[in-house]
Amino acid sequence: MATRLFIDGAAGTTGLEIRQRLEGRAEFELLVLDEAQRKDESARRDALQAADIAILCLPDDAAKEAVKLARGSGARIIDASSAHRVAEGWTYGFPELIGRDKIASAQFVSNPGCYPTGFLALVAPLVRAGLLPADWPYSVNAVSGYSGGGNALIDRFEADPDIAFRAYGLTMGHKHLAEMQEYAGLAHLPVFSPSVIPAHRGMVLDVPLHLAALPGQPHGEALHGALAEFYADSPVVTVAPPPPAPAELLLLKSAAPMDGLTLHVFTDAGGAQARLIAVLDNLGKGASGAAIQNLNIMCGLPETSGLHL
Repeated sequence: MATRLFIDGAAGTTGLEIRQRLEGRAEFELLVLDEAQRKDESARRDALQAADIAILCLPDDAAKEAVKLARGSGARIIDASSAHRVAEGWTYGFPELIGRDKIASAQFVSNPGCYPTGFLALVAPLVRAGLLPADWPYSVNAVSGYSGGGNALIDRFEADPDIAFRAYGLTMGHKHLAEMQEYAGLAHLPVFSPSVIPAHRGMVLDVPLHLAALPGQPHGEALHGALAEFYADSPVVTVAPPPPAPAELLLLKSAAPMDGLTLHVFTDAGGAQARLIAVLDNLGKGASGAAIQNLNIMCGLPETSGLHL
């Protein structure tokens, strides 16, 4: 029997990309509301109550309300918003870090944020391995395509071709920080410098390190080796070969959807400095691809079904 699946917020960017990844998949029966019903509370409640699994592609407050509407139904929920990422009773939907078994058995799964996906993929395994200290003051520089900001930012960038670069989060209170700290096991919030470029999709996240100043002065080779070992069995996360490093990393305006995540470790010749870099699609492993990966795991299906890898 097909799993009844309802996407609440299916008309948004994340919802549309989830729908695209589900095309032709007979394992799921999509419960679809027409344009007149998709914001109607009664229709949404009926769909949420009827679903085996619901994926929430909504603003935070609307996602919380959707959970209330589904209450009592037994529906399992994947929330793509940031509303429940550090909430009690929710499983963080990063299978490579949290464990596939926990996601497979969870009723409530919260999709990671796009920026935290890159940061945690790089830092969390190295903190667990004892190669990076939990109490270090980390900084994170990141650039994303404008689709990560939702319809309002998409409209702004596409209406104003003169925008070349947008830095934001300047008050130091970005909503992604809590999950970065929580799931990397850090004593301090990272200093996070996010920015947006005039490309629809794509993301590069960079964690600079002064290796010579870190306790134990870890070598770049050790960092790379630990990441390669941690993700050795992952079909989604790839650790790029060690140096020689490429001359550049590019985000392309013509990039196709991509649900993988590539990690790099670059060091200077003397081994005193390093840059840990994650490259991903903010709409892929950073959003819709992650939701599909979690959905597959929750349904006992091959983890990569429907993914662009």
